[in-house]
Amino acid sequence: MSPRRPAALRDGDGRDLRDYLIGTAARLIGERGSAGLSVRDIAREARVSDGVLYNYFEDKEDLLAHALLAHVGTVMTSRPRMPPAGTGTVADNLRLFIDMGLGALVRVVPAFAGLLSQPKVLMRFHAMVGGDAAFAGEAATGGGAGRGPREDHSAPPDSPDDGGPAGLPAILDAYLRAEQRLGRIDQAADIEAAVTLVVGAIHGQVLPRVLFSPPGATVSTPPDLAGRLAETVLSGIAPPPAGP
Repeated sequence: MSPRRPAALRDGDGRDLRDYLIGTAARLIGERGSAGLSVRDIAREARVSDGVLYNYFEDKEDLLAHALLAHVGTVMTSRPRMPPAGTGTVADNLRLFIDMGLGALVRVVPAFAGLLSQPKVLMRFHAMVGGDAAFAGEAATGGGAGRGPREDHSAPPDSPDDGGPAGLPAILDAYLRAEQRLGRIDQAADIEAAVTLVVGAIHGQVLPRVLFSPPGATVSTPPDLAGRLAETVLSGIAPPPAGP
């Protein structure tokens, strides 16, 4: 049974009602995906008339874009946190990041897959998160998406400092640069390239498994993928130096 709408919302607080509608739509996306999700579905779940939604949103695409953003935010804020730089080992922390990223994408990708036939929603979401800069590594931590460089080397690199959760590239970029400043990663290492390789590998493992599986199917990745990927990124694939 759909939850009864709180009394404060029934009393006409417009801002709270708008947030409630976004939250309701985001919850539906998390529970059943976005494919076929209609304004009527959202209105019925929220226990309001269909027309009420258009008092707070430009159109269906506007509501779905905000709901998609809220769903992604829920997933990213509920995921495991990265340890502070300088603690544990870089290999173990990188393994944790990869496992965390795989888990987050498994929850997020189905929502995007269900909206492939609605490019207006995806375009609005893309603009809401800051455009292409939001999907970069260094740009996302150095001012490209409203974030300044983090100087506290020991702080968790994925702590939100602008009121919202960081994306995977920004989290990994901040962590690796902090470790680099601490001397636990080669000073000459190309952090941007490392971020691209790791985050790209995460997407490459999840996207085809979600897109080409039946809705609701369990998505699994190769055993110990995180450990093997972390080791390869840290040690490289070049042969060892020849002996004397």
